Amino acid sequence: MSFWERQRQARRDPGPSVPELAAALASAAGRYLDGPDWAVRQAARLLGVGAGGGVQVSPLLARAADLALVDALGRCWRYGWQPVDVWEVLRRRQHEAGAAFVVGAIAVESARHAESAMHPRWRRQLAELGATAWWPPDSPYCAAWARREEVDAVVLLAVVLEAVAHLHGLPAQPVLIPPPGSPELGAPAPGGAGAGAEVDPKVLAKVRALLAKAESTSFPEEADAFFAKAQELMTRYSLERAAVDALADPGGGIPVRTAGRRIWLDNPYLSPKSMLVGVVAEANRCRAVFATELGLMTVIGEETDTEIVEVLTTSLLVQAGRAMLAAGGRVDRRGQSRTRSFRQSFLVSYAQRIGERLTEAAAGAESAVTESIGDGRLLPVLAARELAVRQRVDELFPHLVKRKVSVSNSAGWTAGRAAADLAVLDVRRAVQN
Repeated sequence: MSFWERQRQARRDPGPSVPELAAALASAAGRYLDGPDWAVRQAARLLGVGAGGGVQVSPLLARAADLALVDALGRCWRYGWQPVDVWEVLRRRQHEAGAAFVVGAIAVESARHAESAMHPRWRRQLAELGATAWWPPDSPYCAAWARREEVDAVVLLAVVLEAVAHLHGLPAQPVLIPPPGSPELGAPAPGGAGAGAEVDPKVLAKVRALLAKAESTSFPEEADAFFAKAQELMTRYSLERAAVDALADPGGGIPVRTAGRRIWLDNPYLSPKSMLVGVVAEANRCRAVFATELGLMTVIGEETDTEIVEVLTTSLLVQAGRAMLAAGGRVDRRGQSRTRSFRQSFLVSYAQRIGERLTEAAAGAESAVTESIGDGRLLPVLAARELAVRQRVDELFPHLVKRKVSVSNSAGWTAGRAAADLAVLDVRRAVQN
């Protein structure tokens, strides 16, 4: 006789409720990472599931599993995590199949909210993940998943416990966008015309198309032209948005709204890759903070500038990786591999040179836009944004520690700098469509 059956007989009630079973799953998940087999047996005993396997998933168990996943995701949202963040961290800590399972649970959780109760970026992340219900509306997700995968109740329990254990173990992160249902989503955005607004989709589509062409061509000069045009469009768009604020309020009274984005980096060479994100952020009036244990970069800045950093960094990481692999491996005089030190130095050098060129390009674009409005009213707006970003970073990350990245391979350093020179980022250069 199971635990719940004994309790039911003692209390003469119809049995455990869905919330009680979900709580039992969450409790067992708390021990899962220490002893998976024990946790599954414990959960099976509490839920009256035969430990020998072959038991079908009951509707009650499926609904409880759904609720346990939804509750765990709700905790993640309150702790600052977003849908793509959860998928990214689970595919690193768990496996692709486990991350895909949780995407279905994210679809269950998101169905509890109206679209109007979700931030636009939240909705885009759901679309990016494909977090939509593929199962019948009258069926719990976990029951439908078990049928599709042809697994029994014990296997489902193991999958649910593993997912909930990882979700409960995620550390708190700064809340960068309000989760679904938050009161802030219904509040009007303060500030001027450009404050907190989304980037014009037409501009963003044109930029992405140019970057795709730059990444696909095998001719450096052609890639240079496409990338330069993309950088020109992004930088001018951001500065012109700032000029709108300057002209709307010459006294500089428009409040600055900062935004945040997360960029996930893949192994290997996380430190030099984080340097690349950092220099791109700095050149675009943003700050980037690296969580080394997660491989996660958080970029803080004005909304338009953070999106520029995300788009530009994604392309540069592709170009850097391609150039690094094309440079090949290295061995020393004794025939021992020095490929790792070469590639580490390559990426550090690449990041430094890209930062130099981006800074030069941004200064040129800023000068051109400042001259176009005639009286220097842009500069106070940019200064206010810089101050707001610095204050926001101090608020979200009060205990930052600066770290250095070592370079030990002169050949890699030289090759990285040469590769960065091929990705010319001169926004003053005109490129005809």
